[in-house]
Amino acid sequence: MRSRLLDTRKAEGKSRTSHAQVVDDLGKAIVSGAFPIGSILPGDSELLQRFKVSRTILRESMKTLAAKGMVVPRARVGTRVTEKIYWNMFDNEVLNWHFESGIDKEFLLHLYDIRIAFEPFAAGLVADRASREDIDLLRGLASAMADPNHTSDSLAIADLHFHLAITEASQNPFMRSLGGLIEAALVGMFRMSARPSANGFSNIADTHMAIVDAIAAHDSLAARKAMEFVIVDGRQHVLEAFAALADT
Repeated sequence: MRSRLLDTRKAEGKSRTSHAQVVDDLGKAIVSGAFPIGSILPGDSELLQRFKVSRTILRESMKTLAAKGMVVPRARVGTRVTEKIYWNMFDNEVLNWHFESGIDKEFLLHLYDIRIAFEPFAAGLVADRASREDIDLLRGLASAMADPNHTSDSLAIADLHFHLAITEASQNPFMRSLGGLIEAALVGMFRMSARPSANGFSNIADTHMAIVDAIAAHDSLAARKAMEFVIVDGRQHVLEAFAALADT
């Protein structure tokens, strides 16, 4: 599986529908601040000229952005960009637009707040519910992180596979819906680090194996604590990376 956020190339652009292109361009412009919060988007005639699409496609694109909570139409006023509190931050496109606008410290730390709120509990659920097959899969995924040939990208993907497997093994569909947030947090952390081995990730296999060992022992509390350690450690790497940037 390839990470959507890690693969930022636009090779797929030609195959995207006109609707997807309009949504993507406007979504990125809103997140980047090109269309600031509270501003009114350009009128239909200007957007139709800009995107070279039909009025139907433009209307459906606006409905998509409205469904994400990013805009709201107002009669005789136009389409207004909403406050961020109304945006659906669980939406994968919204997350991706944030990364394409540049990695933001506050944004990443908010992601880690959500992870620490949910993932330790998910690990505890897995300790209670995991099958032998689940445990074997998780052990294999944790072991894969020890490969000395990992790049930042490949290690991020290996880490992502592990955490998504935890959400799957929790047997809770709400936990599974957190996949996009987990991916965004991991991608942000590894993108801040040029070489994983040089930035304190050498023990990543061990810290994740500690989660697996607790799950295998069906020790819910230990699984929660082990997962919490991993997330807090990742958050610390984010803080250190931004501190290093500030010193340069």
